[in-house]
Amino acid sequence: MGVWAPTAGRVDLHLPGEARVAAMHRGTDGWWRSTEPLPDGTDYAFAVDGADPRPDPRSPWQPHGVHAPSRTFDVTRHAWGDAGWAGVDVRGRVVYELHVGTFTAEGTLDAAVDRLDHLVELGVDVVELMPVAAFPGVHGWGYDGVALYAVHEPYGGPAALQRFVDAAHARGLAVCLDVVYNHLGPSGNYLGVFGPYFTDRHHTPWGMAVNLDGPDSGGVRAYVVDNALRWLRDFHVDALRLDAVHALVDDSPQHLIAELADAVAALSAELGRPLSLVAESDLNDTTMITPTAQGGLGMTAQWADDVHHAVHASLTGERHGYYVDFGPAEVLAKALTRAFVHDGGWSTFRDKPWGRPVDPSTDGHRFVVFASDHDQVGNRALGDRPSQSLDQGGLAIAAALVLTSPFTPMIFMGEEWGARTPWQFFTDHAEPELVEAIRAGRAAEFAGHGWTAIYGREVEVPDPQAPATVERSRLDWSELEDDGGPEHARLLAWYRDLVALRRDEPALASGDLAATSVTHADDDTWLVVRRRDVRVAVNLAQHPVEVPVGRTPTVLLAWDPAGSVGSVGTVGTTTLTLPGRSVAVLRVGPDARLDAAEAPSA
Repeated sequence: MGVWAPTAGRVDLHLPGEARVAAMHRGTDGWWRSTEPLPDGTDYAFAVDGADPRPDPRSPWQPHGVHAPSRTFDVTRHAWGDAGWAGVDVRGRVVYELHVGTFTAEGTLDAAVDRLDHLVELGVDVVELMPVAAFPGVHGWGYDGVALYAVHEPYGGPAALQRFVDAAHARGLAVCLDVVYNHLGPSGNYLGVFGPYFTDRHHTPWGMAVNLDGPDSGGVRAYVVDNALRWLRDFHVDALRLDAVHALVDDSPQHLIAELADAVAALSAELGRPLSLVAESDLNDTTMITPTAQGGLGMTAQWADDVHHAVHASLTGERHGYYVDFGPAEVLAKALTRAFVHDGGWSTFRDKPWGRPVDPSTDGHRFVVFASDHDQVGNRALGDRPSQSLDQGGLAIAAALVLTSPFTPMIFMGEEWGARTPWQFFTDHAEPELVEAIRAGRAAEFAGHGWTAIYGREVEVPDPQAPATVERSRLDWSELEDDGGPEHARLLAWYRDLVALRRDEPALASGDLAATSVTHADDDTWLVVRRRDVRVAVNLAQHPVEVPVGRTPTVLLAWDPAGSVGSVGTVGTTTLTLPGRSVAVLRVGPDARLDAAEAPSA
């Protein structure tokens, strides 16, 4: 048993179950160690320089909350059943993002297992769990975790995560875990007691930055890298999604992200299965996904928010906040072919030039895209999903554009059936001052975003601490039952068909950006995405339009208001008549020729 505390003059091991304290011994590497035997399930804590005992920074288990003693956990006790699991590379696979606490009524990992067959039937390849690291209270998004090596006890603790991963693998599903290394939550964060985990040399939206390049930063970097390897090795996780890596400020010769990429690559070779790292980055820079051997940061893939913004703005007409540069079909075309809309040009929302261009030779599967995710829904004033205001045709179009794209598509839980439950921001802090600060901050965040115009009325931001806020955010699985309405079943069938078509059609399964182009109407009424011999024809207007698609098209899949493929329109030699707010996926024969109206525009 040991703990890294490089500046401590004394460290004691506290064993509350035995009402005993044992002095620890200083090593030469900043670590303090004890020879006390600590069997599986033993509670313990560390006291630095005579201060109050605190949880282990690398605590594997916090059964009584983040302020209480740690508990040992033997990761080898689980009898894994996935010996034949070969692993999954996330690139090009269909990802499904879920929040454990609201995915089911029970809000546990074991309850989530009972819904995995739904994801199998949907055609999902990868289940992405929002952060499970222990955080204060019972309810929260998980991005304020403070015990990064532990699994949130209300979700079931570390053993439940092992059971979940095992159950997913048994169904052919890979598991991606969302991890947060750019900051810790404000309550229960005791890292500063043990060492220089934070620095005022850099700052982030959450305050002082994690110390990745200052004095004694080697131990901090090891804390992060070892944490990532632990999930991949001891919990058999297949991928990690790294939250907001642009906030990992590091002026070291080798950036922490690159060091992590190399360490994960070595572990992948050792285990004999693919391990993926997916970065959430606001930088719009492909250096993130460039191999470390070529001077890049070595991520397997990165999120591309611009695709969401372009799809959302085109379908909803919203232009507030960061949607200001999005909306026209020309912008949507750029997003669908090059991932980044802001690729060196002016970003109005940021008030500066932003991003770098994406080379068309880049594998499109290295960009994760979506029509909804936890941020883009949860950071709206009311946490309303597109399904709460967008017409069914708009939802179908959004799904088609994402799932037939050359990128790696992601679905946010409930999106596939048009869930009407909101996804709102909720917390469960005990400190009155912190609670009020969060409430005030949330209200101030939305003050100038023009939500009154968007919703058509004055809005009151939901109280993050109110029990009703988290209850409203739970998925309502009864919407899929007969009394939920036919629109849910129809949309779910549409998603299943799109996922299956993506898997079966080589043109749609490809990540070839150079083979992807878009034509669109000057008046933004329609656009056609060309993926080799497949066309995705979209009518964004409310009235029928004629769309040029090429010769001898065959309708593979279509959505129109009448619910019938046959009513999509008359197939001519070069055009297809699409009803208002509809979409058709077509195969165009080998004799297809593009006329002047179809000349590539993006």
